[in-house]
Amino acid sequence: MEPEDFIGSGFTFPLRVNQRGGVDLVRREQNIEQAIVIILSTPLGQRRMRPDFGCGIHDLVFEPNSSETHGSIRTMVESALQLWEPRIDLDYVDPTPDHDEPGLIVIDIGYTIRSSNELRNLVFPFYIIPPEES
Repeated sequence: MEPEDFIGSGFTFPLRVNQRGGVDLVRREQNIEQAIVIILSTPLGQRRMRPDFGCGIHDLVFEPNSSETHGSIRTMVESALQLWEPRIDLDYVDPTPDHDEPGLIVIDIGYTIRSSNELRNLVFPFYIIPPEES
């Protein structure tokens, strides 16, 4: 079995049509990257037939942009990716606030693709609702 056979291919996200009128596919590393984005973008309970699929970070939308919230984000992202993406080994998850935009937390994710031992990273933006100014 070749490493690319293990990684596989899948539909693009969001779904697109290719030049020949068929469904567009992504392969190899792009497939893993899109799978990670889908996992992190899906709130728990959203999929009726698989309610435990996704990531719990969406429950933190109204939490303050604090180190406690960042720790919760780290834990939830690690748990979701370890459960739902078996093609990677997670190296780190580093949520940091964006100082220019108070409602943005940038989640830097480092991972290794198991089949090729290739190091990769992905930056996932997560938005919280900042408190109103009084």
